This record gives sequence, C-alpha cells and structure tokens, in this order.
Amino acid sequence: MMYLLLNWMLSALSLLIVCHIVPGFQMASFGTALVASLVIGLFNATIGFLLKIVTFPLTIVTLGLFLFVVNALMLWWASKLVDGFHIASFGSALLGAIVLALVHVVLRRLALV
Repeated sequence: MMYLLLNWMLSALSLLIVCHIVPGFQMASFGTALVASLVIGLFNATIGFLLKIVTFPLTIVTLGLFLFVVNALMLWWASKLVDGFHIASFGSALLGAIVLALVHVVLRRLALV
C-alpha cells in the first residue's frame, strides 16, 4: 500500500516538475497534480493498454518511440478532463511525455522505489 502511495506522489511531483520545464503545461496546485496523475494512470491502464496493443507493429518499427505518442495522448486527454490542468497543444503533450518519463525515472531512482 505504501508503494502505491509513494508512486502516486512521485507521479504528481513529476507532473509539477514537467509543468515548470515544458512550455504549454499548466498545473494549478499539487492537489490538481494528484488528481491528474490518478486520471493519467487510469487512462494508461485502460485506453492506453488497448492503444499499445493496437499500435504494437508501429511501436516495433519505430523501436519503441511511438509509445511516447501514446503517452502524449493520455496526457492530453487527461488535461481535457481535469480542471486546473491544461496542455496547450499536442506538441507540448509529446514533449511533456518525454520529459515526464525521464523525470519520473530519476525521481524513482532517488526514492529507491
């Protein structure tokens, strides 16, 4: 249970860091980041999983880089649902997905999760 809570907090913190790095990302508060990370996680577990299965051949051809496009879609769709979380364009979402993956990996290594 503690692992899930820590991972959720790290995801929200990663979103806040991405909001400060990537132009076009806006987050109202840490509470909004918590809700957004929860919505993104639910999207990734459902819609994202299905998209990853459907786009598997394209992912193979692009050596996995197309997964950033799928993750950008999840971010963009979550920004449409969560009040206080706004992404200006799909390009910002794509850059944000790349930065978010890097930031989240670094934070998980620092937290030893």
